Amino acid sequence: MRPKFTIRDAQPGDAPALYALVRELAAYEKLTHQCTGTPEQLHEHLWGPRPYIEALIAEVKRGEEAQAVGFALYFHNYSTFLAKPGLYLEDLFVLPEYRRNGIGEALFREVAKRAVARDCGRFEWAVLDWNQPALDFYRALSATVMPEWRICRATGSTLRAMAEPPAP
Repeated sequence: MRPKFTIRDAQPGDAPALYALVRELAAYEKLTHQCTGTPEQLHEHLWGPRPYIEALIAEVKRGEEAQAVGFALYFHNYSTFLAKPGLYLEDLFVLPEYRRNGIGEALFREVAKRAVARDCGRFEWAVLDWNQPALDFYRALSATVMPEWRICRATGSTLRAMAEPPAP
């Protein structure tokens, strides 16, 4: 029997549960060594004076308690070619024992719905090339996997060096 679930906007107080799901995602991707944030930072970036991100939480009722079993975290970006904002889905994750119940699809479609409501020109995300279940999931939703695009990233000391003027 498929569990009944709800999708809702993350609220102040959800940061610990949301961060626990982020840690589960990092473990799934074998990247826990890169997961160095805290629930407090997540709270600040969701509800602080300058929010950077938004999040949805999928919950399943367990008696009187609701358990967070999945999330989608997203933020606005911008397309200069379209002269429109876009939404970027940073993470979509459902605990393994709750997969194949429509929860991931519901989270994904809700973010897409918000992109449409906000007149976004694009809805984008990245997927690891080894994550065949995710690739299959997105293709089943008619998404285009962009093989010619690669994500570039700078972090830590490399990012700080990029921010400095070149040496004479």
